[in-house]
Amino acid sequence: HVQLVESGGGSVQAGGSLTLSCAVSGYTSSDFCMDWFRQAPGKEREGVARIDSDGNTRYADSVKGRFTISRDNAKNTLYLQMNSLKPEDTAVYYCAARSIGAWGQGTQVTVS
Repeated sequence: HVQLVESGGGSVQAGGSLTLSCAVSGYTSSDFCMDWFRQAPGKEREGVARIDSDGNTRYADSVKGRFTISRDNAKNTLYLQMNSLKPEDTAVYYCAARSIGAWGQGTQVTVS
């Protein structure tokens, strides 16, 4: 049974930082490309960051230089370090392994 569980969301002032975690069970996350997505109210879901099985990363232009995606293979956990947060970063953040159709339930990030 594949399961992705996000945590670490919350409310923070502009300029602050948060680290999201995505605990993976049921498969080895390092074998797959994994993504962080976000969806703000009234907006379409957008890709934020990606890490592939070789550890290569890609970021949306809107978060480049501020967000860092990483994974701890020993813990089978994906992370998103978010620095210099802006109000426009407010959204529900999801982790996903799209190649196997696995999505987390989302965690709310609110920046004021």
